[in-house]
Amino acid sequence: MTAKRTLALRPDPGVAVPETAMVMAAGLGKRMRPLTATRPKPLIEVAGKPLIDHVFDRLRAAGVKRAVVNVHYLADALEAHVKNRIKGIEVFVSDERKRLLETGGGLIHARALLGDDPVLVVNSDNLWIDGPIDAIRELAAGWDDARMDALLLLVPLARANNHRGQGDFRLAADGRITGRRGRSRVAPFVFTGVQILSPRLLVDAPEGPFSTNLFWDRAIAAGRAFGVVHQGLWFDVGTPEAIPATEAVIGHG
Repeated sequence: MTAKRTLALRPDPGVAVPETAMVMAAGLGKRMRPLTATRPKPLIEVAGKPLIDHVFDRLRAAGVKRAVVNVHYLADALEAHVKNRIKGIEVFVSDERKRLLETGGGLIHARALLGDDPVLVVNSDNLWIDGPIDAIRELAAGWDDARMDALLLLVPLARANNHRGQGDFRLAADGRITGRRGRSRVAPFVFTGVQILSPRLLVDAPEGPFSTNLFWDRAIAAGRAFGVVHQGLWFDVGTPEAIPATEAVIGHG
């Protein structure tokens, strides 16, 4: 799965998309309270369907074959949903009931299920709409295994709907990520929660909970972290008030 350029204007419709995705779904959903008092955040409905179903719609459309979903908070409900309601993709559950491991720890915990090829990693608490190009296929077309260990789908801070942060990353002209936002600086690009990671990064990890930032920092330091700028819409659906704001833009249903 290689490409000559990081930013592909028109990726080949037959581009090789990672066969396996990791769907990060184990968070506590604290910002979404009180809606998450009785259901896990990935099952909160936006525009007529649960957030995680929107994610699986995108995975299915891109041609992903199998998905690993990690579960922790109200795990029984989430596990039942993905096993009984998700069709067209083989689903495996990575069980974090005993201990929430955060994003990096969750990847390490699921490592045996992810295989040895580059893996698509998607957060279950955001929603995006493709632009003229399928975002996952665009990301796959930008992947160059010889140069990259991480390829992140980013959106300009000015187009990050509902997002209240100050951005996450800075990019060079060739798409290389040159750094993360410092404490007092604004970064021009926001991470959408969609990325491709090489298994090369998933080594020498600490035990227990830790953030994916550890892997990103390694890749940035080695000059092997890149970004693709999303051409469609993206929404940070992290709070109850973000739901009607998102639905007002995309339309209900």
